[in-house]
Amino acid sequence: MKFTDGYWRKRAGVTVLHPAHLQDTAPGADTLTAWAATRPITHRGDTLNSALITVELAAPAPDVIRVTVSHFQGERSKSPNFAISGEPGDVSVDARSITSGALTARLSDGDNWALDFLDADGRRLTGSGWKGMGIVAGPDGDHIHEQLDLGVGHVVYGMGERFGPLVKNGQTIDIWQEDGGTSSEQAYKNVPFYFTNAGYGVLVDHPGKVSFEVASEMVTRTQFSVAGQSLSYLVIYGPTPADIIRRYTALTGRPALPPAWSFGLWLTTSFTTDYDEETVNKFVGGMADRDLPLSVFHFDCFWMREFNWCDFEWDPRVFPDPPGMLKRLADRGLRTCLWINPYIAQRSPLFAEGRDNGYLVLRPNGDVFQWDLWQAGMALVDFTNPSAREWYAGKLRGLVEMGVDAFKSDFGERVPTDVVWHDGSDPERMHNYYTQLYNEVVFEVLRDLKGEGEAVLFARSATVGGQQFPVHWGGDNSSTYESMAESLRGGLSLMSSGFGFWSHDIGGFEGMPDPAVFKRWVAFGLLSSHSRLHGSSSYRVPWLFDEEAVDVLRSFTHLKYRLMPYIYGAAREAHLTGLPVMRPMPVAFPDDPAVTHLDRQYMLGPDLLVAPVFTAGGEVSYYVPAGRWTRYLPAPGTAPAIEGPRWVTETHGFATAPLLVRPGTVLAVGARQDRPDYDYRDGVTLHLFEPAEGRTAVVVPGPTGADTVFTVSRSGDDVVVGRMGDALPWKVQTGATVTELAADEDSCTLTLG
Repeated sequence: MKFTDGYWRKRAGVTVLHPAHLQDTAPGADTLTAWAATRPITHRGDTLNSALITVELAAPAPDVIRVTVSHFQGERSKSPNFAISGEPGDVSVDARSITSGALTARLSDGDNWALDFLDADGRRLTGSGWKGMGIVAGPDGDHIHEQLDLGVGHVVYGMGERFGPLVKNGQTIDIWQEDGGTSSEQAYKNVPFYFTNAGYGVLVDHPGKVSFEVASEMVTRTQFSVAGQSLSYLVIYGPTPADIIRRYTALTGRPALPPAWSFGLWLTTSFTTDYDEETVNKFVGGMADRDLPLSVFHFDCFWMREFNWCDFEWDPRVFPDPPGMLKRLADRGLRTCLWINPYIAQRSPLFAEGRDNGYLVLRPNGDVFQWDLWQAGMALVDFTNPSAREWYAGKLRGLVEMGVDAFKSDFGERVPTDVVWHDGSDPERMHNYYTQLYNEVVFEVLRDLKGEGEAVLFARSATVGGQQFPVHWGGDNSSTYESMAESLRGGLSLMSSGFGFWSHDIGGFEGMPDPAVFKRWVAFGLLSSHSRLHGSSSYRVPWLFDEEAVDVLRSFTHLKYRLMPYIYGAAREAHLTGLPVMRPMPVAFPDDPAVTHLDRQYMLGPDLLVAPVFTAGGEVSYYVPAGRWTRYLPAPGTAPAIEGPRWVTETHGFATAPLLVRPGTVLAVGARQDRPDYDYRDGVTLHLFEPAEGRTAVVVPGPTGADTVFTVSRSGDDVVVGRMGDALPWKVQTGATVTELAADEDSCTLTLG
């Protein structure tokens, strides 16, 4: 939201009060409160008919400082609120500054108002200077804004899933959940958190609408504003983007670790297509006959009868024996997923049950909120009501007990503000926050019934903390290269916002993709953390495109399954540290200015560079950071290695895509390509790529508590590979030299050259 008309003037009807004079401070044990007058105070008369702005500084966690700016403090307390946890750690406070770990917030003295944020060396990271804080009155009501400086070359990332450029500078972004597809400025997953390449991140602690002007209204500042009389935000010190993400997810929640089977290939019925059990069997059998190893089969909306969403009852006209069908699919080694949403259509038998028991969201006059958008006469489940949560969860439990393994928790964005919530929540704040309650209920059902580490969602909407309930997918895209690219931008933006796992509809949701689009998207999809074939009005089984599509899907599915020891290790890292499996280049290479704006490539885990191909002819350009990188899937006619830093332009057929291995990598490659969940240690091959001098350790995940650790030690041309763990068959490969090792051997020695 913009409040100014150029640099000098405010917009018509808008007045803004800014801190001008630091009047007084009150240091506490771990807090600092300051009062700022909005004009210079030269004598007692200046204190009359004047506003006083209160600025409270606190340290909720090491290297984190919270700032709360307020005008009138008589507003009633509103909910919901983000769940932010942490321990203060070492905090020091004096009359004008507070220090938390390596981060200091310092107030200027006297009439030159400023709030600066400094690192441990005294370097200024950012700050709120003259006219940075503002108390706004205008035709749109009262607001508070804050502006934090952006230095030369400083850029901003994050703010949830956004489909425009990865760098947010120059953009106006409203944090407001919308069902807008992947081709607009709207987003399903809105997160008022960003980080910069200047060593800090910012979380605006407001679950309602937050309006950002990122170097747009004031081109040297990031402005954020909220309605009301107070604004709270947290500055999070890095210094690296990875450090900021780690600290942010420590505050707001780390992702759960999805089960290994969820990393396999998902196939769906698609949305409005005709299907029944015979269709499902035909698809599943067709995949098996073509050696296309499925992990999950998903039933989209029409597993329930039309106009009944949701009643959680299988449509008996097309699925007469759901328990038997689920068992038959399980006997084939498949997991199953069902589509759900948090809405109850009027025709559903659950509507009257929810209405009569007070489980549905109400209008201010006491009527149930209803509309015909999406489902005829639909209402919303009121998840602020504990009884409604239990009621909804009970319907899901019955399905899990029947044999269902996962839920696609769709929607959660179309939440009205002219309603009343059971617990008195503020409607404006609940609009964005509703998804958190919804996905939490669904995830907890799966975790409670299936056990820790076995719960997984396929969720569309999210806000701060939503990363705790993986996986999220990108929403309704189109079957074009442009939409494939915008999907990737949305995913990279989301993973810059604390989310560890992400997926997208391979081939695009809307429309029937051209075979070339489908095949290019297959490579991208299987080199993502989670991989799902899904469409709207057309199926996504590959033989409907051409036989080459079958071969491409088989090849990349096999590749992903062989890479599972590495991918699952990256998943564990996401669970433990918050670092995403798919990493934006600025997160992976913060010291390389060439990666600042890159949004057509990413790192899959710490060591694999992926550059999806967005052209039918296979032309692709991508950037290679410093070092000697190895092509894992070389295109014909290309050299096996690339020396960076440099840009590369090359052409790929459908069987390959740019997949490069970072120098110094010890890549664990599994022995199986028929499924994603197996003992990764059994028959594992260690591939050594430009092994580094010194000692490198790599963990190959095994069953709980039974990992195997390999060490690679290099001195000149001599390389020694050792193993600490269970004695299982394994081998080492480097270049053209392969050394086979028997099960009882613990080490081997290689000579490079």
